[in-house]
Amino acid sequence: MSVKTPSKLEKILSSGNLAVTSECGPPRGSDPKAVTKKAEMIKDYVDAVNITDNQTSVTRMSSLAACIHLKLMGVEPILQMVTRDRNRIAIQSDILGAASFDIFNMLCLSGDHQSFGDCPQGQNVHDLDSMQLLQTVHLMRDEGKFLGGADIKRPPQMFVGAAANPFADPFEIRVPRLAKKIASGAEFIQTQCIYNVDKFEEWMKQVCDRGLHEKVYILAGVTPLKSVGMAKFMKNRVPGMDVPDDIVKRMADTPKEKQPEEGINICVETIERLKSVEGVKGFHIMAIEWEEKVPGIVERAGLYPRPEIGAEN
Repeated sequence: MSVKTPSKLEKILSSGNLAVTSECGPPRGSDPKAVTKKAEMIKDYVDAVNITDNQTSVTRMSSLAACIHLKLMGVEPILQMVTRDRNRIAIQSDILGAASFDIFNMLCLSGDHQSFGDCPQGQNVHDLDSMQLLQTVHLMRDEGKFLGGADIKRPPQMFVGAAANPFADPFEIRVPRLAKKIASGAEFIQTQCIYNVDKFEEWMKQVCDRGLHEKVYILAGVTPLKSVGMAKFMKNRVPGMDVPDDIVKRMADTPKEKQPEEGINICVETIERLKSVEGVKGFHIMAIEWEEKVPGIVERAGLYPRPEIGAEN
């Protein structure tokens, strides 16, 4: 896991520091302030910011455009790209577009099924899957080649990541699936948000038993709960989510006006516990439309100030 790109995020990880990333969802409109305002709140407390790609299959400003707005304001973006909407021509084109603005981080995803979104009649593409997308970025970066075999003038320099869900069923294939993503070229991993810490620690033990923690940087995902209603929704309605009963009870036993504070307490406690877990190299804080709480979480978790490691220009 040596430094290969100008990514500030990669430099922080390779230096041995715990990395911190967060996430901003682009707006349902064309006003860039909707995303730059979020980034402004968190930019001094994180090393890079994910820009989601039409999350939950709801149409939004493109991830690439939003990443460019962040880049122009001096924030290091992580371009999320799903294979749902693009064939291999569009995928390679968008990678070159991102590279033209010196966007140095990319997260490769399959994407939520279009039936969840605002255009259920839309046709998915999935010309490539997320693992083939990882391989495509490496071909373009490391060999300077298009999928068709031609040479690329000024190849992209991407630090390439993928997502992992330690909680989806069946549990026994979670680590083998991670191994496949690493074999396909994933250099960092951001996980599904963690509420069942015991199960996550068991997953990490299996990851370490196979030596995978030495081949990839794993960022543990956390999301602060706003209310008991959110906890119940995540538990019962979100596929692949594991919210233990004791977390729901803890939120339910908290007075309504104090539930947001208690949700943040749980988030900070989770980070503190996971800091000592072998193989955890950082944290991905997904404060969904609650970005103003990220600075306090980072400070309370002892992850501030962030290391001063600049990216090359």
